[in-house]
Amino acid sequence: MARLAQTEGLTDIQREILSTVRDFVDKEILPVATELEHKDEYPTQIVEGLKELGVFGLMIPEEYGGLGESLLTYALTVEEIARGWMSVSGIINTHFIVAYMLKQHGTQEQKDYFLPRMAAGEIRGAFSMSEPALGSDVSAISSKGVRDGEEYVLNGQKMWLTNGGSSTLVAVLCRTDEGHPEGTAPHKSMTAFLVEKEPGFGEVRPGLTIPGKIEKMGYKGVDTTELIMQDLRIPANRVLGGETGRGFYHMMDGVEVGRVNVAARGCGVAQRAFELGVDYAQQRHTFGKPIAKHQAIQFKLAEMATKVEAAHAMMVNAARKKDSGQRNDLEAGMAKYLASEYCKEVVEDAFRIHGGYGFSKEYEIERLYREAPMLLIGEGTAEIQKMIIGRRLLEEYRIQG
Repeated sequence: MARLAQTEGLTDIQREILSTVRDFVDKEILPVATELEHKDEYPTQIVEGLKELGVFGLMIPEEYGGLGESLLTYALTVEEIARGWMSVSGIINTHFIVAYMLKQHGTQEQKDYFLPRMAAGEIRGAFSMSEPALGSDVSAISSKGVRDGEEYVLNGQKMWLTNGGSSTLVAVLCRTDEGHPEGTAPHKSMTAFLVEKEPGFGEVRPGLTIPGKIEKMGYKGVDTTELIMQDLRIPANRVLGGETGRGFYHMMDGVEVGRVNVAARGCGVAQRAFELGVDYAQQRHTFGKPIAKHQAIQFKLAEMATKVEAAHAMMVNAARKKDSGQRNDLEAGMAKYLASEYCKEVVEDAFRIHGGYGFSKEYEIERLYREAPMLLIGEGTAEIQKMIIGRRLLEEYRIQG
């Protein structure tokens, strides 16, 4: 086991889970990740392997067939998987955000119906807030859900839907004005709908179209899509929690979990970049000695290792705070911001250590160099994180009187 990014105070079960996942990453993900990524090929075999390991049920309670593990266990698992290939951790992340939202806010019928099949990986989750025109301004959502008897009719266009094609359940945030008088704050007139669909592209159920994959610079393999609703009819019992107007809070609760996940991904990618950099520095010779013997490279390695360690500590702290039942938006925002920024810097330093070979597709660092930027924008940009952190700090440190 590597010296960096160790976590104190884990149970035997947690250590066993992480050891099993790390072994799976080393044997089943790392050897094929770069080839699959260059082909932009969905990692079907890897996903099937993770199903068998029970990873899709990691945080789902035991009563629904899951392992009932903590957010910390999940975050450390994601860190290991992202170390192998970040796209695979994305396939799991959106699934878990939806499972978490169901566990925390779903009706009993919704939990009984969805969670056992989600734990087995039979139902795969995705969640959808963003739209083409709104970016990080969730309050500007224009997709609408209108009540029609025992159904809602949904219309609108969604964007940046991770697992849009491969998922079979999507939590979709729409505006619902019923029961909300004129002038109601925008975030109090939003509702999360549980939309079941067939996997694939095109019209995946009447009124619902997944046009196809968005071509991306990195973060390949996993499908990122749009979602178009045209008079999509959804039963009223598929309103998350059975009550309209609560969708913004449900989604934000899920996003806090998602931000810990993105921090964990940043930690995993940074760890892998450090491993590649420190290995290459000991193998590559210049001026008659390994470049690791040059002080300039040692300084880089020292900075990289320190950033890996610091990001891991903040991510663990944010996960533990959420697990204890406390509000963790400040810690999750800080962890996501720091881990994604440090990830980008560690990857770039590893890229520089590789010199010209870092630019070659033969070397793994080239893939990491294209993957790291996604973490700067996923689950809220760095700028949004700083806004959240700043506001929360002013709440905490408000001058009295």
